[in-house]
Amino acid sequence: MKIIIHGGFFSESDQSTDTKIAKQTSLKSIVEKSFEFLKSNSSYDTVAYAVSLLENNDLFNAGIGSQIQSDGVIRMSAAIMDGTSQKLSGVINIENVKNPIFVAKALEKEDDRVLGDSGAKNYATKHGFVDFSTEIPQRRSEYNSKLKTGGKGTVGAVAIDKNGKLAVATSTGGKGFEIPGRISDSATVAGNYANQFCAVSCTGVGEDIVSNATAAKIVTRVTDGMTLKNAFEKTFEELKQIDGFAGAIGIDKNANVYHFDSYPTMVFASYDGEKFIIFE
Repeated sequence: MKIIIHGGFFSESDQSTDTKIAKQTSLKSIVEKSFEFLKSNSSYDTVAYAVSLLENNDLFNAGIGSQIQSDGVIRMSAAIMDGTSQKLSGVINIENVKNPIFVAKALEKEDDRVLGDSGAKNYATKHGFVDFSTEIPQRRSEYNSKLKTGGKGTVGAVAIDKNGKLAVATSTGGKGFEIPGRISDSATVAGNYANQFCAVSCTGVGEDIVSNATAAKIVTRVTDGMTLKNAFEKTFEELKQIDGFAGAIGIDKNANVYHFDSYPTMVFASYDGEKFIIFE
């Protein structure tokens, strides 16, 4: 059993010792709680749980830490994928829910598994998700000052359970000040993908991740026999050719864990019950 989580990238305004320590402390606590949850739950349920904890922490750009778009509205996206069934479900540009990842998870049982905008919100309301504003004063202040802090942020989790099953979940509050209607990578297979061989979650500039099909490429290459490390490195070399900005975390079927970023500012933590690995 192993789990790795990420909390997006540091922005320039985040580069302080206090913020770094706060994020390290939060990620360590969340990854430890998520591993305890994994002991008695599936990888699929665990990644949703882990991402919900990240969504509930305003240090990260998801859930209550989400960015405000150019029209003053918060719209969030999230997806979850089970490596065994290979079903991806997600929400795109959903408003006024506390945990988009749980709405994405609820959609797994539906024939129409990816919903956007008002359709996603209507589904959430119909299925008992209460109306909840994720706006915090800091984000409104940033919006009013047009400060694009934390704009390359997403959260994600990848886990392998005691039965060797893989799953991945990813959630984002957007890049901030984007054109309403913009689609990020987080609810697509470019940013969130898993099968029985590998699972990967991405963060960074969504347009770059989609252009490079980052998560899907890594998983496909591992499926075809490439090592996890080599699959990451080859895919990020291709990302470099388009000057892409991204980071990713992944686990393969042999419980190998790997992380990689195009710039060394991705925040992450992993835990296997004995050893923590956390960004420095």
